[in-house]
Amino acid sequence: MNPKVDFYFTKAQKWQEKITKLRAIVLDCGLTEELKWGCPCYSFNKNNIVLIHVFKDYCALLFFKGVLLNDADGMLIQQTENVQAARQIRFTSLMQIVEMEPVLKAYIFEAIEIEKAGLKVELKKTAEFNMPTEFQYKLDTIKALKTAFEALTPGRQRAYLLHFSAAKQSTTRLARIEKYMPQILNGKGLDD
Repeated sequence: MNPKVDFYFTKAQKWQEKITKLRAIVLDCGLTEELKWGCPCYSFNKNNIVLIHVFKDYCALLFFKGVLLNDADGMLIQQTENVQAARQIRFTSLMQIVEMEPVLKAYIFEAIEIEKAGLKVELKKTAEFNMPTEFQYKLDTIKALKTAFEALTPGRQRAYLLHFSAAKQSTTRLARIEKYMPQILNGKGLDD
């Protein structure tokens, strides 16, 4: 147990008992506990394996390379359509976690083996994401914007493309683009 992570298990009052049990299960698998993204994160040889996090209606174990797991029990959930690699197992009761402990450990050990084997998730390239015509027009007409956008990390580029594309109407897409152009020009990501 890492004392820097302890606060997480006391602040999540509704889920405290459940995530404390998840913590015990994960630590029993020999992983190193750290605090990343404000959540308890468990790694093997400095590679992230699983994360515990809470939501309004459930708590969950998030497997970073969950898409590579053999999900024989059909428990893994893709959080949103845009999540490529990670998968969750969601919980709403302590009894559910206790009953699933052997299966959870099997999934964790499989995730460790995936990491040991050096397996990688083949992620979609930025070019494969939908480029809204409104944004393409801005990139074509404002060279500084194009240069700034291309200088962003692929993850930041994808975040912008997803955000701009999510709008159903052209006027909304254009408003989003206009709003975030200064941020892009300053080399910042969507949430920076």
